[in-house]
Amino acid sequence: MDFIATILFLALVISSAKALDPCGSQPDDSDLLVIPIYGKCSPFNPPKPDSWFNTVMNMASKDPARVKYLSSLLAQKTTAVPIASGQQVLNIGNYVVRVKIGTPGQLMFMVLDTSNDVAWVPCSGCTGCSATTFSPNTSSTYGSLDCGLPQCAQVHGLSCPATGSAACSFNQSYGGDSSFSANLVRDSLGLANDIVPDFAFGCINAISGGSVPPQGLLGLGRGPMSLISQSGALYSGVFSYCLPSFKSYYFSGSLKLGPVGQPKNIRTTPLLKSPHRPSLYYVNLTGISVGRVQVPIAPEYLAFNPNTGAGTIIDSGTVVTRFVQPIYKAIRDEFVKHVKGPFTTIGVFDTCFDATAEAEAPLITLHFEGLSMTLPMENSFLHTSAGSRACLAIAPVPNNVNAAMNVIANLQQQNHRILFDVINSRLGIAREACN
Repeated sequence: MDFIATILFLALVISSAKALDPCGSQPDDSDLLVIPIYGKCSPFNPPKPDSWFNTVMNMASKDPARVKYLSSLLAQKTTAVPIASGQQVLNIGNYVVRVKIGTPGQLMFMVLDTSNDVAWVPCSGCTGCSATTFSPNTSSTYGSLDCGLPQCAQVHGLSCPATGSAACSFNQSYGGDSSFSANLVRDSLGLANDIVPDFAFGCINAISGGSVPPQGLLGLGRGPMSLISQSGALYSGVFSYCLPSFKSYYFSGSLKLGPVGQPKNIRTTPLLKSPHRPSLYYVNLTGISVGRVQVPIAPEYLAFNPNTGAGTIIDSGTVVTRFVQPIYKAIRDEFVKHVKGPFTTIGVFDTCFDATAEAEAPLITLHFEGLSMTLPMENSFLHTSAGSRACLAIAPVPNNVNAAMNVIANLQQQNHRILFDVINSRLGIAREACN
């Protein structure tokens, strides 16, 4: 009897520990955890010593390269990749999801990216990759893809040899300052309780530069090679996420795949599509208010142009929202009328002020066709580590970016449910406390 009681007690302790573990698996939940890269559940350690303000500033400092990369997608071509030897110091993306690749599944923490299609992971033997790699040799469901297959053309694969066949090899740039070479392969992809069989992805064999995510990337873009396209009827072209605050060390957001469990009463705006940047999620931004004042913006700076790619996109990989210079100036000019100065510049932010004046700061509202999104205080301002200064957490598009593209970034999306319904071309936004 004592033996049975001991077993029951141990089972209770183990189940309680799992219930209290925010990083534990959730066998009864089909959602994927969305993890801030420097949170407790992430394998990536934050830079030390540092504050949250400096960490976000460091991440935001890479936004110009990201925005320039997004604006260059229409002209991306296959190029030779310079290969660096040895271990690279990698500046990884902002949110990762925990997935399993192969049979049996190999755990990888892949960066969530709504503006890319092709998924890729570092594979064993990779030059310049991190220590954690996918091992094809230990997966019973792994297979290579031939250069003559349609998928190879979709990843801009290198030409097949004149005679015979070969693996689909391709090169890709990422983040504005990095690139990699890979072979297109297929294997099972495990997402919470789901398995996507024969999922095509890049098996990286060499990396150059410092922006390639160390355990790979999961592309949630609109193109034919993205997870949403490859999963077909399994998810019916629908997904949503709720991104937790970067400060949510102990908590994760969620990625919901498929129409089941999505919010029913959510306001939506049409998704627009540019043939020149088909992977990106464009929306119709019609205006911006600072407090009760809708700031004057010439229509051409808001207008969507499918031929040039100008317009506004929703992006999971940019940290702070960026507007073209005339829009940003109109927002800033109205904002400083309501807040006591003086104003200073800290890093990428040029509208920083004494934190005691934050109570009088007006809220920013983004007006889209069919809905408006008023940014809460925590999505609008960042505070220095000492707490003495607050900064308006938006910035202008860098001067070296030619395209007139505005980017609604992840800091402004935090604690909102962002719903992507690709089949019906609509995007939904609703407040949700996912911290």
